[in-house]
Amino acid sequence: MNYLQTTFTPGQQRILRHIQVNIPFTMLVENQWLKFFTGSGLNPEIGLDAAALDGFSLSAYKDIANTFHQLNRTITLHGPFLDLSPGSLDPKIRDLTRHRLDQLLDAVTVFRPVSVVCHAGYDHTRYGFCKEQWMGNTIATWEWMGKALRERGTRLMLENVYETDPAEMVEIFKHLDTTRIGHCLDVGHQSVFGKSSLEKWLTLMGNYIGHIHLHDNAGDRDSHLGMGKGNIRFDPLFDFLKQLPKLPVVALEPHEKEDFLASLAYLEQSDFLSLLP
Repeated sequence: MNYLQTTFTPGQQRILRHIQVNIPFTMLVENQWLKFFTGSGLNPEIGLDAAALDGFSLSAYKDIANTFHQLNRTITLHGPFLDLSPGSLDPKIRDLTRHRLDQLLDAVTVFRPVSVVCHAGYDHTRYGFCKEQWMGNTIATWEWMGKALRERGTRLMLENVYETDPAEMVEIFKHLDTTRIGHCLDVGHQSVFGKSSLEKWLTLMGNYIGHIHLHDNAGDRDSHLGMGKGNIRFDPLFDFLKQLPKLPVVALEPHEKEDFLASLAYLEQSDFLSLLP
């Protein structure tokens, strides 16, 4: 299936105007992917991992950013996360984490994103024995990052990954300035790693949600399937969104092109269109 030859229905085109689609920067610099995003009307959620942060200059970022800015596209960013620990008890690990976040801040000035997603990073199986200390450290990290992003005109969104219960996220958020820090609810992560229902997650974290990641799985692994190809029930989320005065940032997170198309078709056939302005 060739992305460049994909055509979209009017309903799908309308959806694409109001959502983000994830793409690693290291893929976006490949000419075919940039052509697809620009030619198909997609708003990118650009992933900046270690390879992107170390391998490309601000000038390279500007070339891509300016292409989207000239087309009046919305940009969001996904920050680095692999092997980082914002709450680590080892100060050198925290220093490395902040170094990566500092690199991300440099990129923010170029891309001018509406929001920046980072992983909150708590994992009970790894940090449960030192939870209080870990939480104190991570709160300090995200308060610093949230303030730095606010000064650059955007907002930090902390995403759930291995958190098993929304109470673990609430414990972080109750100490943060939520005018500059919101929650990125990743429905796929909640399904495969969470031990609580999506309804409970929406009840406890609903007031903090400013960004949503959509993908599907069968509950066995974080497979990032297209919506409708796994067993996640998205109806509770859509019911929650109907109650909001404004739709949060919504991003599709497919790992394969077929899953992107499946998610787009799923949204078109769901109540999602009724949520758009």
